[in-house]
Amino acid sequence: MSTKNTDIVLSASEQRERRKQILYKILPVVSILLLVALWIAASGGESSSFPSPMDVYDRFLRFMEKPIQKLSLWQHILASLKRVLIALLASWVLGISFGILIGWNKKANALLGPIFTAIRVVPPLAWIPLITIWFGTGEFPKILVVFLGAVMPVVVNTQAGMSNIDQQYLDVGRIFNANKRQMLLDFAIPSALDAIFAGVRTSASAAWMVVLAAEMLGGKSGVGFLITRGMDSGDLPLVLLSMICIGIIGAILAISMQLIERGVCPWTAKKSN
Repeated sequence: MSTKNTDIVLSASEQRERRKQILYKILPVVSILLLVALWIAASGGESSSFPSPMDVYDRFLRFMEKPIQKLSLWQHILASLKRVLIALLASWVLGISFGILIGWNKKANALLGPIFTAIRVVPPLAWIPLITIWFGTGEFPKILVVFLGAVMPVVVNTQAGMSNIDQQYLDVGRIFNANKRQMLLDFAIPSALDAIFAGVRTSASAAWMVVLAAEMLGGKSGVGFLITRGMDSGDLPLVLLSMICIGIIGAILAISMQLIERGVCPWTAKKSN
């Protein structure tokens, strides 16, 4: 094939790739527009009680003028995020440490693995009655419930990553006469980072969902509390406004975790491409 023909083939391939990239940027916008169109259609009927976009916007403006529980919408969002971040930090530190322990040490796994497996299958919300009896209904119980929901995926993924390390990495360590500590820190943990960050990413989504449920069951602040307040008062625009905030914050958390993962594990971005 001549150089000219090769250039033409490469140019056509580049154009197709460029069209794909443009399409991938357009499709999310199209999906949002379709969702808004369905929303308008659902609220457009004469007998429909579903709030329209304008109803939700008007409720947002009223919320700005008249806070609920003396807290603005942003303060309620920050209250939820504060609980989530505290629980996430604790779950990452303890969950990664425990996952490495039972994933790397066979004796620890034999001793503690069955206990963790039994506790892992219990949904975080099932702990709420016991936690409420033990600690009341303050901030700590909510953070503890969120921690229980966030720590499980971290431990599971970390353990899986440490248990399934490619043997060639360990062989390299043995060739260089690495001791046990060096094998763990320099070879095992770096090779398990993909799995560890998969757990970290999942834990962020789990924590955001659990904190909303915890706030709905008891609390005076937070986005989950706003949904309960809207349900009790029949304020459907407030419920929908809170749900929109939940979706936006959840998406921001997911994107943030992806950016952090790409910074620490840049090879994961190459794999996805």
